[in-house]
Amino acid sequence: MTIAVDLAATPAAAEAPADTRRRIWSIVAGSTGNLVEWYDFYAYAYTALYFASSFFPKTDRTASLLGAAAVFAVGFFMRPVGGWFFGRFADRHGRRASMVLSVLLMCGGSLAIAVLPTYAAIGAAAPVLLVLVRMVQGFSLGGEYGTSATYLSEVATSGRRGFLASFQYVTLIGGQLTAVLVIALLQQVLGEGALKAWAWRLPFLIGAVLAVVALYLRRSLHETAPAEKRTVESGTLKALFRHPGAIATVLGITAGGSLIFYAFTTYMQKYLVNTSGMSAPTATAVMTWVLFAYMLLQPAFGWLSDKIGRRTCLILFGVGTTLFTVPIFSALAVVHSPVLAFLLVLAALALVSFYTSISGLFKAELFPMEVRALGVGFSYAVGNALFGGTAEYVALWFKSIGHEAWFYWYVTGMCAVVLVTTLLMRDLKRHGTLS
Repeated sequence: MTIAVDLAATPAAAEAPADTRRRIWSIVAGSTGNLVEWYDFYAYAYTALYFASSFFPKTDRTASLLGAAAVFAVGFFMRPVGGWFFGRFADRHGRRASMVLSVLLMCGGSLAIAVLPTYAAIGAAAPVLLVLVRMVQGFSLGGEYGTSATYLSEVATSGRRGFLASFQYVTLIGGQLTAVLVIALLQQVLGEGALKAWAWRLPFLIGAVLAVVALYLRRSLHETAPAEKRTVESGTLKALFRHPGAIATVLGITAGGSLIFYAFTTYMQKYLVNTSGMSAPTATAVMTWVLFAYMLLQPAFGWLSDKIGRRTCLILFGVGTTLFTVPIFSALAVVHSPVLAFLLVLAALALVSFYTSISGLFKAELFPMEVRALGVGFSYAVGNALFGGTAEYVALWFKSIGHEAWFYWYVTGMCAVVLVTTLLMRDLKRHGTLS
């Protein structure tokens, strides 16, 4: 029996100090790789303001951003493919091997964007190459979410799973925050002129270097799905489709959860510039502090889920976001104070924390071990691609036709879907597969 299996079987109350240290190291190592992957992916979103005109040369800012947002969405549509491939790989060959492979691909994609020629250099081939690289990154990240969520859920102890598994979103948000901080530093040191001319490439170079560190850490992870527990049907779609209720639950909750998450994180920087009228440096500063505070909320909400249950947290998320999304977006549209903007966005993300802190965990609790990584990764990736990946494009499209407020109601409607899905979901305290 491997160390990882011993860890998974050890009751929390009787856990030896050495086992506790191994668990913490596994969570840190797995989460660090997660941070780097998400940093690489979000570096694109936060540098789009500067390189959009280099690949989509149009005079109107919204039109150029639409082109960049469309490529961002393409990366999301590769996620179901990545979710299927890496989920199957993790269930058949182990979580560690899958996480090592995904971070290697993300490293290559980030390095490729850093050296891509622009439209001025090679014409229409530039956006085509950008699309191809984003497809590779989307494929990689499609596998990262499901496998890392599964791994962190399996390595965490019963009774503390919400708290420990919340570090997946701590590092996911940390990846976003790191990307924002890098942009803010470049704005201060080099200025916007240099960022638009050439310095937008630097965040991608940094991401490629960080991926090497993540690769080293992930190679030392303990395996939570030992070979003797894998069957001929492990990681197959045939076995997965024996759990239609779990698939439907993940799809329904992911649809609204991903949409509102991206609306108030990656899109919000552009919203504050393009709609509220803030300068890019001011919007970046606001979102830097918002993301930092939001990151710190995740363990607290994860701990809360251990006390009141995952289903209760998701109900609170559905009710809160259905009631308050439109008022918050409407207030942000006319906000002038960076402090007030910070408070409004953070209020929205505090409600979203009821979902994000347990996003990977409740999904892992729905599926048995033999299809857990596939079930989490593939089901999540489909919902995320359809709704999270298109959030920016849909928002900018509504703005371009003069009906920006319709986006607020669209987000609200999808959050109502989350509420209905959660009310129909089984109680994970009694029926969760991890326990």
